[in-house]
Amino acid sequence: MGPLQIALVDDHKLFRSGIAAMVNDLNGYSIMFEAANGHELMRKISSKLKPDIILLDINMPQMDGISTAQWLRSNYPDVNIIVLSMFEDADKVLTMVKLGVKGYLLKDAEPHEFEQALSNVAQNEVYFPAFVTRHLISNFNKPVDTIKLNGREIEFLKLTGTELTYKEIADQMCVSVRTVDGYRDQLFDKLQIKSRVGLVLYAIKNKLIEV
Repeated sequence: MGPLQIALVDDHKLFRSGIAAMVNDLNGYSIMFEAANGHELMRKISSKLKPDIILLDINMPQMDGISTAQWLRSNYPDVNIIVLSMFEDADKVLTMVKLGVKGYLLKDAEPHEFEQALSNVAQNEVYFPAFVTRHLISNFNKPVDTIKLNGREIEFLKLTGTELTYKEIADQMCVSVRTVDGYRDQLFDKLQIKSRVGLVLYAIKNKLIEV
């Protein structure tokens, strides 16, 4: 198996050069291509030239990171996105996480944080630093009793905060994987959440699980 292919989308050439050099120095990763904005990415990406991970800036001319992430979710939902940003903008953080990005890094992050983010996302996990978690938790303001969750949904919510896979959660609850998928989708709809991370943060906010 070859190195994971990375695309870098950022309008600052000097920054792109530095990140590209860092990626190419890491074992197991290689830069597939670079783009200055979302429009250029759209022209370069294809079914035959599809990266595993896209490092995506938010503030870019012509087509910014939010519009680009929306387009990617519709056209290449299996491509993982790590956001690179200069700011801790709460609204943009929440928007990008709701779009399903797998990681979020400030551009002044330490190299080891950058490497950890790549490693986590490469293993189908997520990487969100403390400020992202803080914004997410503060965004969940609705208490459980106004949402009217049933007992099985609450049980499922608690188990999402463990390291169990969805299949293992199904075994723990003595139901089928399809039933667990149903609980998950119902909660996504009720709570307006689109990821397991969001479910866990909601559970923490509403004291369903302890941290």
